[in-house]
Amino acid sequence: MTQSKFIIVSEDPVLIQKAKDFAANCGMECEVQNPHSNSGFYPSLASGSNPLVQGNSNSSHSNVVPFPSQNSKVSKMNDLEAQAIEQAIHAYRGNLTEAAKALGIGRATLYRKVKLYNIDPSSARRKKVA
Repeated sequence: MTQSKFIIVSEDPVLIQKAKDFAANCGMECEVQNPHSNSGFYPSLASGSNPLVQGNSNSSHSNVVPFPSQNSKVSKMNDLEAQAIEQAIHAYRGNLTEAAKALGIGRATLYRKVKLYNIDPSSARRKKVA
């Protein structure tokens, strides 16, 4: 029987503790590595025909993509989906059947997602006062 190993590369003590708890709950060994350590832990990242290069904030020579953080400008899929549903509902003036067709999903699926994202389709049916 082999044992899985969970390796975390971080300096954040809260994240490290969460990783250790997760590993313990899954019956795995947890190993913590310092991201600034030059212990040879990342041989595959530092060798080969196209090694990864991490530049500083002033350098444009980095080919490492940073992991999205909470401050990232990347939208979550749920936010994008809710926005697309709202736009379709407004485009079809609250007609959920037509909005579902335009989105390429079933009507029941649209009803479920409207409820999930707390979207009010009746607001699209109201006439705008000029």
